[in-house]
Amino acid sequence: MLDASPIRNDWTREEAEAIYNLPFMDLLFRAQTVHRENFDPNQVQKSKLLSIKTGGCAEDCAYCSQSARNGAQLSASKLIEVERVISEARKAKEGGATRYCMGAAWRSPKDRDMAALEAMVKGVKDLGMETCMTLGMLDEEQVFRLRDSGLDYYNHNIDTSERYYSEIITTRTFADRIDTLNKVREAGIKVCAGGIVGMGEKQMDRIDMMLALATLEEHPDSVPVNMLIPIDDTPLADVAKLDPIEFVRTVALARILMPKSHVRLSAGRTDMSDEMQAMCFFAGANSIFVGETLLTADNPEEDKDSALFARLGITPMAVGCDGSK
Repeated sequence: MLDASPIRNDWTREEAEAIYNLPFMDLLFRAQTVHRENFDPNQVQKSKLLSIKTGGCAEDCAYCSQSARNGAQLSASKLIEVERVISEARKAKEGGATRYCMGAAWRSPKDRDMAALEAMVKGVKDLGMETCMTLGMLDEEQVFRLRDSGLDYYNHNIDTSERYYSEIITTRTFADRIDTLNKVREAGIKVCAGGIVGMGEKQMDRIDMMLALATLEEHPDSVPVNMLIPIDDTPLADVAKLDPIEFVRTVALARILMPKSHVRLSAGRTDMSDEMQAMCFFAGANSIFVGETLLTADNPEEDKDSALFARLGITPMAVGCDGSK
């Protein structure tokens, strides 16, 4: 059995940059070695994401169709019914998902919505699934209420580097993101935090984004790596597509810097070839979202994912199994 690499929270920019820019085969070999030290390399965790409140968000995130401020034409909806969430979660479990993620297009939830959110968490937990929510910024009381309802994970992506952040979002700061992550972690909820690449950022921004996560007091339990899906009428609708090798390098860097985190291959998989996804799995990605949509964006259908898993000899992680060694 391989000796696991030590968990470090003191990575330097020079170290991270040197890793990112290794010859590609050396980078993949190192990432796969770290992956095998910590996880079964042939298991991938399957999550399902449901938009529980769509559109009308007060934030101006340049990539997002749900913003009320950036020009996208997506109408706002109300928070959906608890019973519908639980019904959809049951279908997701039957389809092999072990974690159910619920996302709302908010700057932060209102107190009047908290009882329904708590009921959603409890209902999904009763199905035997892990629960995750992404609701924007939280105050301390909201964090504790979600924790006490049984929430397992809270997703709050940092999106990009601190340097590039203001080019993408102006309605909240990078520090606001980190503050929310710290509140969640200190309350005992597991942290899910990653970002988006392909938004016109520089290579160093991708490195710095992963470095910011890897130097938190504790690494996020899950690290989603999203490829930008350009959406009509948003400020990033015409951004140049990122080189796929750069994306795989970002996945590999996440795996090496955060050895025990689940690295999730998230948005953008519809534009990835099977070969690119296979490289991402080899680079250490061991989690995906399943289902035909991710909030408002397209996602590969279940049959396509199952076929890819079969070709690669990958099996889904079972409920209660995180694939770790």
